[in-house]
Amino acid sequence: MNQDLPQDSESSNSPGDALLERLAISLERSDDHSPIYMRLAIALAEAMDEGQIGRGRSLPSERLLAEHLNISRVSVRRAIAELESEGRVSRRHGARTVVQTRVRKDLPNLTGFSDDIRARGMEPSFTWISRGTVVGTLQETMALGLPTQSEVIRLVRIRSADGTPIALERAVVPKSILPDAMLVTKSLYETLASLDARPHHGFQRIRADVMSEAEAEMLQAAPQTPMLVAERRCFLEDGRPVEFTQTRYNGRVYDFISDLHL
Repeated sequence: MNQDLPQDSESSNSPGDALLERLAISLERSDDHSPIYMRLAIALAEAMDEGQIGRGRSLPSERLLAEHLNISRVSVRRAIAELESEGRVSRRHGARTVVQTRVRKDLPNLTGFSDDIRARGMEPSFTWISRGTVVGTLQETMALGLPTQSEVIRLVRIRSADGTPIALERAVVPKSILPDAMLVTKSLYETLASLDARPHHGFQRIRADVMSEAEAEMLQAAPQTPMLVAERRCFLEDGRPVEFTQTRYNGRVYDFISDLHL
């Protein structure tokens, strides 16, 4: 049994072999000219998001990844360092690299902010902070499966309910899907629907944080006020990433509710 694989393996059709084959195919894409380490980091992140590498499981060793993918161990090490900087993995005793364990609560309804606020009986509004074409950050390009230094459409605004600011939202969309930020006048999802690109499914992670002084000023709160940070990654029906949005909610005025059924 090969202990380098993230799951127990006894045959050539093991989940670990499937992961290595997936990574090899991802790195062979001829249309992606980003550095090899970044392409590996993105491919590993996608495998994590889709559950192929379970939370708390070990990644294949640097040696195995380098040998199977025919790349240098330096490139493998840089890819893992990028994932570690994003909080996706951690290094543990014995040089194992483990997918970070986070408690995830599935929220079944894929709706935009405005629909969510209206469903709570309040009137949504917003104030633009910025919108335009920018070079995506590492986190943004990884989330959208784009080469590093790719241009994206970024929309940043303060979201309010009944006139009270409750969240800071930063939405990023590939420029190939949304060519001009000015097309979004109100609802991003309505704009995407008009382009035949409304999200079909997605993943959302929620974590805790506290407000910086700048965030507190925009949300009319005190610095260090608790925040709920929701990171959403959505896809088209054909599997292409269409949206990466981080929404930072004032934790004192907003909560998440989900129906539970037995």
